[in-house]
Amino acid sequence: MPAAKQATAKAPTPRERARAQTIADIVRLGREHLALHGAAALSLRAVARDLGVVSSAVYRYVQSRDELLTLLLIDAYNELGDAVDAAVDALPEDDFAGRFHALGRAVRAWALREPACYALLFGSPVPGYQAPGERTTVPGTRVVLRLVRNFDAAHRAGALAAPPGPAVVVPPALAADLAAIRSELGLEVPDELVARGVLVWTSLFGAVSFEVFGQYGADTFEAREELFAHQLGVLAGTVGLA
Repeated sequence: MPAAKQATAKAPTPRERARAQTIADIVRLGREHLALHGAAALSLRAVARDLGVVSSAVYRYVQSRDELLTLLLIDAYNELGDAVDAAVDALPEDDFAGRFHALGRAVRAWALREPACYALLFGSPVPGYQAPGERTTVPGTRVVLRLVRNFDAAHRAGALAAPPGPAVVVPPALAADLAAIRSELGLEVPDELVARGVLVWTSLFGAVSFEVFGQYGADTFEAREELFAHQLGVLAGTVGLA
């Protein structure tokens, strides 16, 4: 009985549900405006107009354009993270190479489906806006943490082949940075593989960004999906995920 009472007490009130729904509507409309006009032109007044209320009413829920940008960032980061989690978790835990490829494909698929949101997350900074780290760091690191933990799990399982090419010599100053990362995340992956992992991370998002932002040009590659699959294969080999 106490547990049931406790669960009832935690249920949102009608007022709280209405507030949550209004904020969800504002975020939905914000995403539509983002796709049409870009982040720099985002306007709460325009969102209020499409919501059918006066702008002062919207300010009771979202206090500024910057607050709306933060909500859009969190929403997009979590949507991308959910897409990656679903793709990765569909494969066995010990299929480390398969999970890496699934992660990469999920990032690309979401980015091509939501180019405006991808641009907000990984494109040019919005002038005058600084994302609050205390609210955006956790959702913003979901994908890279899945990537890193997959590498670390493969290393712990002895499933990584020897990476190709000469051994990476890690300079002392960089070693300090890598040691801090390994300590913070509880990783067993050695410094050389952490450094290679950073290359994989930046190359993965670089390849996606080139495609989303049209950097290849209109006629350079028609087989974009095959190109990306090839890139993922090269990146997997970089860290021994054969």
